[in-house]
Amino acid sequence: MSLITIDDFKRLDLRVGKVLEASRIEGSKKLIRLIVDLGSEKRQIVAGLAEYYKPEDLVGKYVVVVANLQPRRLMGYESQGMLLATCEKPVLLTIMSPGDEHVGEHVC
Repeated sequence: MSLITIDDFKRLDLRVGKVLEASRIEGSKKLIRLIVDLGSEKRQIVAGLAEYYKPEDLVGKYVVVVANLQPRRLMGYESQGMLLATCEKPVLLTIMSPGDEHVGEHVC
C-alpha cells in the first residue's frame, strides 16, 4: 500500500451529486452508465457496480464523487469522475440528502 500525504488528499475535489439516470452498458457484465448532477453541472460517470446494484436502485441517490479525476473512456463511454465505494462488495458512500450528517448506507 502506498501512503499519501495530506497535501495529496487536499488535491481531491470530492463533491456530492444526485444520480439522475442509470443504465447498464450493453456488452459489459460490470459497468453502469450514470448521469450525476453535481449542482453546477451534470457528469457522465461509468462505474463497475452492475454486479451489486440495479441501475434503477441508484436513481435518486446522493453519492460522493471524485470530480477532478482525469476522464477515461470505458466501453466507448467517457467517464468524467469516480463514485466512492468501500468494502469487498462495493458499498457506495451516500448521504440521505444534501446537508445531512449521515454518510454511508452500510457499515463494513
